[in-house]
Amino acid sequence: MTPEEIAKLPYRRNVGVMVVNAEGHVWVGQRNDRYKDAWQMPQGGIDKGEDARAAALRELEEETGITPDLVEVVAETEGWLPYELPHDLIPKLWKGRYRGQEQKWFLMRFQGVDAQVNIDTDDPEFAAWRWMPPAELPDAIVPFKRTVYKRVLDAFAGQM
Repeated sequence: MTPEEIAKLPYRRNVGVMVVNAEGHVWVGQRNDRYKDAWQMPQGGIDKGEDARAAALRELEEETGITPDLVEVVAETEGWLPYELPHDLIPKLWKGRYRGQEQKWFLMRFQGVDAQVNIDTDDPEFAAWRWMPPAELPDAIVPFKRTVYKRVLDAFAGQM
């Protein structure tokens, strides 16, 4: 695809979840794909007819085993935060229909215990997980998502 063709593509709507524990650390999972050295917060698509908050709670449970009763939804970003995919990935993901994603992010406070986290799902997205200090997040994620992670941190500053 040419840069001009890519520029005409829309963004895929998506949700992201920043789960913080009592210490103010953020839940991150080590990716289980081509970016194995990267860590990320849970995220995923919005199903047809689903609102963003419901999608965030569903994705959180699907990816981490953290059920809605184990979190308190504290805040959400005002708008949608976009990021661009690297050009070489665009034809490989979502059949080349999107240039990247625009995400609605939710801040959630974890009220459970670590033993209630379960990444051993039917379709695992993560190989490992841990709690990470927020300041380490931008350097832990794949480079093309760093700007959106910084924006999420700014959006939720003071609420974690």
